Amino acid sequence: MRSYDLAELLLTELHRADNPHHAAPLNRRLYQTLRSTILGGHLTAGTQLPSTRDLARDLDLSRNTVMSAVGQLVAEGYLTAQQGSGTYVSDALPDQRPLTPANSSRARQAREADANPRDLSQRGCLLTQSSGSAQYEVQPFAPGTIEFTEFPIQLWQKLQAKYWRSLDRNLLDYGQEGGYMPLRVAIAQYLTLSRSVRVTPEQVLITSGTQQSIDLAARLLTDHGDEAWVENPCYWGARRALQAAGLKLRPIGVDAEGIAPSATDWQGNPRLIYVTPSHQYPLGHVMSLPRRRALLEFAARRRCWIFEDDYDSEFRYTGRPYASLQGLDEHAQVLYSGTFSKVMYPGIRLGYLVVPKDLVPAFNTGLYDLYRPGQLMLQAALTDFITEGHLNTLIRRLRVAYQTRRDVLARHIQQCLGDRVRISGQDSGLHLCLVFQDPGVDDEAIATAAAAQGMTVRPLSRYSIGEPQQQGLILGYAYVPTERVAPWAKKLCELIRQALD
Repeated sequence: MRSYDLAELLLTELHRADNPHHAAPLNRRLYQTLRSTILGGHLTAGTQLPSTRDLARDLDLSRNTVMSAVGQLVAEGYLTAQQGSGTYVSDALPDQRPLTPANSSRARQAREADANPRDLSQRGCLLTQSSGSAQYEVQPFAPGTIEFTEFPIQLWQKLQAKYWRSLDRNLLDYGQEGGYMPLRVAIAQYLTLSRSVRVTPEQVLITSGTQQSIDLAARLLTDHGDEAWVENPCYWGARRALQAAGLKLRPIGVDAEGIAPSATDWQGNPRLIYVTPSHQYPLGHVMSLPRRRALLEFAARRRCWIFEDDYDSEFRYTGRPYASLQGLDEHAQVLYSGTFSKVMYPGIRLGYLVVPKDLVPAFNTGLYDLYRPGQLMLQAALTDFITEGHLNTLIRRLRVAYQTRRDVLARHIQQCLGDRVRISGQDSGLHLCLVFQDPGVDDEAIATAAAAQGMTVRPLSRYSIGEPQQQGLILGYAYVPTERVAPWAKKLCELIRQALD
């Protein structure tokens, strides 16, 4: 395909009114369009792409935008870069199926007809019977997505380059003993001041994020068939990790004070309790002090472990942040988890797990033997990012931007929908939970309709274990640019209003 023909095809696809990626950043839109073009057979195996310089000129885009999209496709195997020759469409693609509606329908029907593939275990079928992620993550109102375009990339590159120039070969090894010690020191100081966590640097383990932290805790503290309490509704990622560890999940209801065990529940004997006390996901409630104390006393009596997922406590908009549950623990029964993916950028995949002192040797061993952690160069750069004050600066800037976006979104919802919906969780975090007052509303249908208009919202019912008790929508506001919140909010509110009528 000639350069100008490819450019014309890509421009047509990029600017289609029904392009589902039109709200995404340009590099992401170009990546998705190129990928669809390859999978649709418009670019056949062995086809050479124009140079990134020529393609950028023909598309009237910056070369960095084009290089980012092409580089991602090379990394994923759709394109092959041959030094001195050029970039070609790969012979063997990661997914040979064209992305056409008919083909997608046939594939979906085939999956439904074979609900238990012979190559999957029963556990595998349970874990993959539904996906917790949205088809398009980077769209207006996608929960859990942050404004990573605001991240200071040049500063971050400079911090990383410093360590690559010094070429400390120790930083090229696996991460032993829980991770890079200067980073563990910086995190311990940060958590002590900002979250009232009782911690020494030795108690901090560097993980690849909350999912790995949950998995590690489940593997080391529980046995197959043990009972784990989870909030209901519950974060799907935690459910998946605990199910993968072979645990029997007991859903515990949630009210305005957080997790709310019944009298029967309090008679139980769980091995692990998973909670999000600072901002319950997805409802957004904060666990009250009496409920926190009751949970801690129960854990001490039963000698069970509490896993505290503190995923977005940096973003509180009214009053002071709540102290951590771990900071109230007098019996060392709480493991505290956090992540940098919500304050820096999603792909950094670095988090931390604070464990009781007597568990440190076992968790260091488990982390190393099970996962062979590394990324010490990245950890070293992150240390400087924290200690030089850049992390706090970024959080302050994002907090102001997110609060503005939250206010605009909440105002439009209240003006358009009034008392037909209830908003919860708006004092902190990165999302609002919109609960429908009419229990007969089909939140799945509304989410599907929103997707057709380029918006990603999550139905509240999907987070429930068992029969959903409430219907609603989870609306993330962090990713939508401030000036675009109002237009998108009006569009979404009108769609919801039509569904409620």
